Amino acid sequence: MEKPTIADVAKYAGVSITTVSRVINNNYPVKEETRQKVEEAIQALNFKPNYLARSLIGKSTHTIGVIVPSITNLFFPVVVKGIEKVCSQKAFSLFLCDTDGKEESERIQMQNLLEKQVDGVLVIDPRYENIENGFYEKSAKKIPLVLINGYHRGIRCNFVLNDQEMGALQALEYLIKLGHRDIAFLRAKNSYSYDIKEQIYYETLQKHQIPIKEENILVIESGNGLETVELAIQAVQKRLEQKEIPTAIFACNDWMGVGVMQAAKKMGIAIPKDLSVIGYDNIVISEISEPKLTTVDQNMYSLGKASAKLLLDIIKHPTQGFQKIILDTNLIVRDSCTSPKNK
Repeated sequence: MEKPTIADVAKYAGVSITTVSRVINNNYPVKEETRQKVEEAIQALNFKPNYLARSLIGKSTHTIGVIVPSITNLFFPVVVKGIEKVCSQKAFSLFLCDTDGKEESERIQMQNLLEKQVDGVLVIDPRYENIENGFYEKSAKKIPLVLINGYHRGIRCNFVLNDQEMGALQALEYLIKLGHRDIAFLRAKNSYSYDIKEQIYYETLQKHQIPIKEENILVIESGNGLETVELAIQAVQKRLEQKEIPTAIFACNDWMGVGVMQAAKKMGIAIPKDLSVIGYDNIVISEISEPKLTTVDQNMYSLGKASAKLLLDIIKHPTQGFQKIILDTNLIVRDSCTSPKNK
């Protein structure tokens, strides 16, 4: 059976081909009664618009590029799911690119997407180096672009951000309210997101006149891949082997938080009785870990949806100025924290 054409839809609905085109492209006013006839015809005939052909005429491919540092970190797929939800409603498809957290790969993937003539690009957790060196400011002049999280101060790009300062503050204030004064901080290298959290860690402890111990700053090589848990186990185990151990650890993401709990289990240290743990992100693993992990919810799905809506708006109205949208975070209290024994 031959695929239905736009002419078939027009005949079925009893309208002109031009009217069908206007309904599909939503670029000219059409009476609601007429629009309904066309939409019913499209559904009845199972008509699929040929976006490749339309792209040759209208210079639109109805595709969006999404660049992520890792598809194995569960934070990023949830953000992408939010993006896909919005884009699919507007008949946009996604090209998903994994950079493995490398700045050069980010630049290569951006060039690949430009060559594919995508209508816009979303970059999740872009590398600091590519923001600082002006790469993304230059890219924003070539194509509609939205950066999701990442360094943003004074940068002429569109951003959708979580309030990561507030999220870190919520976590640390909660631990301090429980009575903790010996709090370790676990992060990975080369991430503006972790830099923010570390800055809040220093500021919050200083505000409460809590001594900052050098041995409580734990840094692992990578925070996004499957190796994160094992790296966290190794770093935390080394810290817990020392004579005096912290009463709490704030981990910069939930994979690290799970690594903390596994290291404690290996050492015979009970959570939360002997050691409290807070993660960050609220990915699914935080809810199924044992004990369930207290964490900061970044509203990942909402982050993806807000980013996609902004990008599609920029594609439709390319002359508007740069925008910055900031979403709230929430502390999710579960079972991995309690007051220290020596309080």
